[in-house]
Amino acid sequence: MSEGRTLQAIKFDRKEIKLEILDQLVLPYTTHYIQIKSIDDAYKAIKSMQVRGAPAIAIVGAFSVVVDTYSHLKDSQTIGDLQESLNHLVKSRPTAVNLKNAIDDIRKILADYDTTQVIDESIFKKLLDYSTKLYDDDLANNLKIGENGLNYIKKSLEEEKFEGPFSIVTICNTGSLATSGHGTALGIIRSTYQALQKEKSNEKFFLDNIYPLETRPYNQGAKLTTYELEYEKIPSILICDNMVSSLIEHLNVGKDVHEKTSPVKFIIVGADRIVKNGDTANKIGTFQLATIANYFNTNKNTSIKFIVAAPRTTIDLETQHGEDIRIEERPRKELTTLVGPILNGSEVGEKITVGIATPGIQVWNPAFDVTPHNLIDAIITEDSKAFVKNKDGNFDLSN
Repeated sequence: MSEGRTLQAIKFDRKEIKLEILDQLVLPYTTHYIQIKSIDDAYKAIKSMQVRGAPAIAIVGAFSVVVDTYSHLKDSQTIGDLQESLNHLVKSRPTAVNLKNAIDDIRKILADYDTTQVIDESIFKKLLDYSTKLYDDDLANNLKIGENGLNYIKKSLEEEKFEGPFSIVTICNTGSLATSGHGTALGIIRSTYQALQKEKSNEKFFLDNIYPLETRPYNQGAKLTTYELEYEKIPSILICDNMVSSLIEHLNVGKDVHEKTSPVKFIIVGADRIVKNGDTANKIGTFQLATIANYFNTNKNTSIKFIVAAPRTTIDLETQHGEDIRIEERPRKELTTLVGPILNGSEVGEKITVGIATPGIQVWNPAFDVTPHNLIDAIITEDSKAFVKNKDGNFDLSN
């Protein structure tokens, strides 16, 4: 099924109990929804990254439990059967704590029953209520994250007495395509642009441009974030992952990038897991962004705030330090090949795979890295106040 452009990554029909997800492997050239009929379908979609983004993964995982149990209401599916399926599902994306949290919540619902208990309408209703609330809460929280991020940005610029245009750098995709809607890091960008456009802003500063990173090796930034920014008509210029230092220096000395000269004042990223001390796991390449910001702030007398944006469900208070986060490794082919459609003018042809590396070369392809908390200026959640470090340089995420 092909449709017009959209930012709705997850479609769940609450009456028909039908789940469809936007296949993000074919964006931005094709808009195509695929139906998720079972937990195993969800596992494959998450594993293959047809759906991605920690909040969206959790929501699709929860909804897949609903459609799966609904289809088996007449087949005598037991609590024990479902528990085994949940054990399988959580392995699809172990770094993303949101999925684990959602599955743990579902397990708590099931804990009131014996494993031999057949899943009936009353149990199904509890699973449905939980999953729909997870979706609705995520959307509401994303809007709060956007507003809270905007307030933090305004406060930071006011305290610095900054005036004029500024830019933001972001990595991967953290918008509507990675959540129930609006987004986390990209949600902050969206809210900030709506409030601080040059023509509309009552402030002495305005958001002039966004620099999304291509985000190798899977290119979610180039394929998805640019798709969302263009959809929302937010000015942006795509750059490679290894251009950030040059970009910041280029703008700092007054040189233009396609007639844009506004300095980078914020780097805003999402998170797949934030542990108790504030160390944050996110898409590979995030750590280097924080390191770059720290270099410029320390050696070049700049003020670039490094912001992590995520719902509270991403915070893992059971894990103390980032070194304890399990980082999954992706297939080697993602680094050694490129996959995309043949383009002939405006026509989009079949997808082909092109080799770009020496055949048989060994590959290390971690999906995420961990940014130490000391390199993070603020963690923005749906809570009204941003989490910032105390005088000892530590975050307190438990309140």
